[in-house]
Amino acid sequence: MQKVLVTGGCGYIGSHTIVDLINNGFVPISIDNLSNSDEKALEGIQKITGKQIRNYQIDLCDFEKTREVFEENPGIVGIIQFAALKSVEESVFQPLRYFHNNLESLLNVLACAAEFGVPNFIFSSSCSVYGNTTELPVTESTPFQEAECPYARTKQMGEKIIEDFAKVTKDFRAISLRYFNPAGAHESALIGESPRTKASNLVPVITETAIGKRPNMTVFGSDYDTRDGSCVRDYIHVMDLAAAHTACLRYLMGGKNAFPSEIFNVGIGDGVTVLEAIYAFEKVTGQKLNYIMGPRRAGDVVSIYANRDKAERLLGWKPVRGIEEIMRSAWAWQMKNA
Repeated sequence: MQKVLVTGGCGYIGSHTIVDLINNGFVPISIDNLSNSDEKALEGIQKITGKQIRNYQIDLCDFEKTREVFEENPGIVGIIQFAALKSVEESVFQPLRYFHNNLESLLNVLACAAEFGVPNFIFSSSCSVYGNTTELPVTESTPFQEAECPYARTKQMGEKIIEDFAKVTKDFRAISLRYFNPAGAHESALIGESPRTKASNLVPVITETAIGKRPNMTVFGSDYDTRDGSCVRDYIHVMDLAAAHTACLRYLMGGKNAFPSEIFNVGIGDGVTVLEAIYAFEKVTGQKLNYIMGPRRAGDVVSIYANRDKAERLLGWKPVRGIEEIMRSAWAWQMKNA
């Protein structure tokens, strides 16, 4: 039994990664305080995999309760740290809340990893660490620019904390995965993106608008220096992203890492504008979207997409789904859960 602790396991990326872990023979354990998720995701996981997953509903900022989970589950081979507040816009107005939650929870989990001898650690980082870079596509060696929001700064700081920790912690190795823009849903439509708070990511905003949960949607910014004036992002299907975590775990367990802490970009490797994403949705679903053009939004970078060569070369990972499959699966999930 190769037990893997998944923090934020009831969340969007966490739940899909649990499915991939189970399909690859691992035994996931979830910690999720359900502040922006729902245990219904575990029901979906059970229907997909036939496996029942336990969730510990605790706040990782509570060190003693976090430690109790490790005590109850000896022999954990790896940790995947998803748990964090993630709204770019919200972080601009609540910076201290983001610094407290995202960093203290990370510090507590790392302290437990050291105490209980958990050797493998995967951190949910973000392409937002690059800031408004002029280098496109970005590689893992692209220098950080100034963070555009407190959320992005917590990811920059989190990566550095892990790097420093890994240098001095015996038998500990880590990977920070710099996600680009996860989207879509499991092909069964049994799990998908369903935050408790108001969705701010583009794809669920699109599907909620199409199904009538929103009267319209706003494209934030029409005057950026891009193909059509809207922001450019790299959208990766959530199941491709989930598979990257399992690949990282196998890479670390196989002792293939060259350094105590490593970085990988995980994206499709191609940029799509907001308007192009809307057109892709309309094409595959036949639904016409009611959208308006609005002003720029605080915290948004202009353009970002990945060079993923390192992940393909060392992890043997590459995405197999594109923007149309992202939109098709997201719409199936939305219709099933209307």
